[in-house]
Amino acid sequence: MALDLSTLPLAFQFTSPGPILVKLGPITIRWYGLLIATAVLIGVSLSQYLAKRRNVNPDLLSDLSIWLVIGAIPAARLYYVLFQWSEYAQYPERIIAIWQGGIAIHGAIIGGTIAALIFAKLKQVSFWQMADLVAPSLILGQAIGRWGNFFNSEAFGDPTNLPWKLYIPLESRPPELASFEYFHPTFLYESLWDLMVFALLLTLFFRGVAGKLRLRVGTLFMVYLATYSLGRLWIEGLRTDSLMLGPLRIAQVVSLTGIALGLAGLAWLYIRKRPLPDVVSSLKGDGEMGG
Repeated sequence: MALDLSTLPLAFQFTSPGPILVKLGPITIRWYGLLIATAVLIGVSLSQYLAKRRNVNPDLLSDLSIWLVIGAIPAARLYYVLFQWSEYAQYPERIIAIWQGGIAIHGAIIGGTIAALIFAKLKQVSFWQMADLVAPSLILGQAIGRWGNFFNSEAFGDPTNLPWKLYIPLESRPPELASFEYFHPTFLYESLWDLMVFALLLTLFFRGVAGKLRLRVGTLFMVYLATYSLGRLWIEGLRTDSLMLGPLRIAQVVSLTGIALGLAGLAWLYIRKRPLPDVVSSLKGDGEMGG
């Protein structure tokens, strides 16, 4: 006999309290901005801690974080605006209104990667070591940041009557779905997936440092790229607000590319004739700048 989940207790239904946390005169503090700031602060602290465990100067991660913010956030917004240009062309003043939502993580990854490559070149340090140390912080930041979508009532999925359904206000629903009240909380699905990827990356990191795994420098970033993309691929299929390129969901195309690059990168790290040093040798000072 099939289980009808719609008959289960409704304690897990979600209703957003709204995008504004507090308003003090002309000053407005929004949940979205608070979550992004929190993710950055936690991410920097975590990356510095991981750097110490790999015998890398933690100050490098502090410097890199500034580059990543400068590269990632504008790129995330630009990516979103470009694929929604028909809307923003009519209201150009909204282009800079990032506090209202509308940033794309794929744009942030592209912008952050470019910034990290430039940083590594200028500082003459290993890009792959930096990428490894940032990857766990990045996916944790994504898990935190997804809750900004909850407070903004955005990035939700198809209509549903499941116990963990999400109530969406009428003004935030697509016109063709205005008669529906409850939707899949895809922000929650992705946040939980990101936390699982985070746990996987930390497990690999500490087992590599302990010498229990023959972990090549660069592995964590490639695993991040493949596993995050795998989750985003299926979650994106539930969303009602996907950025589109003709009949294609852009995020799914990029996710397929991410999976392919992650798997190809792992093969490159472990199969090529002169692989990057492993984590244990980098701890002993045998690798390039610790990797």
